[in-house]
Amino acid sequence: MSSDKKKNDLWAFLASVKLALFTFFTLAAASIIGTVLPQGSEFHRFVHSRGWSPATEKVLQVLGLDDMYHSWWFVGLLSLFSINLIVCTIDRLPNILRLVRLDNLGLGVDRIVKMPQRREWFTAASLAEAESAFREKLAAMGWKTARGEHGSHVILSAQKGAWTRLGVIGVHTSILLIFVGAIIGSSLGFKGNIMLPEGTSSTKVYAADGSNSMIPLGFELRCDWFELERYDNGTPKDYRSQLVVLEDGREVMRKAIEVNDPLVYKGITFYQSSFQLLDGSFSVRITDRASGKSRLFHIRPGREFKWPEASVGFGIVNQQRVYPMSLRHKIWFNDPAGDPVQFWVNDGGTVPVVRGGKTYDFTIKQMYATGLQVAYDPGVWWVYAGCTIMLLGLYVAFFMSHRRIWVVLTPADGGRVKVNFNGTANKNRVGFENLFARMAESLEEDDSIKLTRE
Repeated sequence: MSSDKKKNDLWAFLASVKLALFTFFTLAAASIIGTVLPQGSEFHRFVHSRGWSPATEKVLQVLGLDDMYHSWWFVGLLSLFSINLIVCTIDRLPNILRLVRLDNLGLGVDRIVKMPQRREWFTAASLAEAESAFREKLAAMGWKTARGEHGSHVILSAQKGAWTRLGVIGVHTSILLIFVGAIIGSSLGFKGNIMLPEGTSSTKVYAADGSNSMIPLGFELRCDWFELERYDNGTPKDYRSQLVVLEDGREVMRKAIEVNDPLVYKGITFYQSSFQLLDGSFSVRITDRASGKSRLFHIRPGREFKWPEASVGFGIVNQQRVYPMSLRHKIWFNDPAGDPVQFWVNDGGTVPVVRGGKTYDFTIKQMYATGLQVAYDPGVWWVYAGCTIMLLGLYVAFFMSHRRIWVVLTPADGGRVKVNFNGTANKNRVGFENLFARMAESLEEDDSIKLTRE
């Protein structure tokens, strides 16, 4: 067997529809398995919860089913599918471009008159009059005609949607763009987690792949406060965090995030995912109503804290549990306006403290750490572009078609002109048949042409 023959056989195999169907359905089946079997760090726990033997777990790991989407065989299938798409596109593109650029006037009269949709008439008008009338009528219908001659025949040709034949190329391209985006996201992106206490900041997160390796952010992220709302029975209702982004110690962005409303900075997305109670830690904010000055403190019970600028001292001297999941705090408060005072304030509440000619708003609440899921995917815009092109390509491929019509004018006996009206479409032939019938009916009813069947 010659080398050319081997190359042709390999090319035909890589361009075949059978290979595309095999790889597509195999990838679909593998994806189902990857959905049923937990991946990564959860795989070991899943196997043990099902009571499977260590030997079974080892076999599954050798097959790469614990991290299937990064396994050699899954990546190989994706690569084979990509090669199939590329070769298939290259193989079919010349023929598609030939059809897009096809000279419809050069098909020949014998071929034109045998098109699937056809009508035949006669008119007493001269050849020039008939040509002019058909050009004007088709233009009024939105069909711009080109003119050609073939012997004694005058041919008028028009087409719409020649470019729609490229729809399948758009679909192939979109799949490749999605694959490229996935590869970029997998190789250059990351997923991580961080538990960030109120009032603290971090310049790194921890990888979510089970390794807990540190991933630098390239900037500083601070949590100013965390707010938790509860139902009457004490269960969490809603929670949100105030996050601040710092670059070189300077605040560049601030946002209160909650579930489904993340913060995005430099392509890194911070999702509100969980929270954790910091037992024994509380945040206090004291505001001087007259001056508007305010100060935030992070405190613990049994200690005295001072606000030197306002000459204020305070602390938590007692606490009581309030059913079902809240506290109230007994506060000791002192300033130069008089003797120290004590008062109770519910957790999350505010109490006005009147001292001489001043009034302070004293707010206290339990401190939490906000749990954030962090994701960076530089390939996401490739994926978005691929999905957009795919939708457009599928719409073009399934709902639009290349439609062509011809009018062939031929001198006939008795000074008449024979008219052949023909058309074809590469898709949606029923729809084109209805359109063609309406156009033919409109032409027959036009008094300026006066068409007859005989």
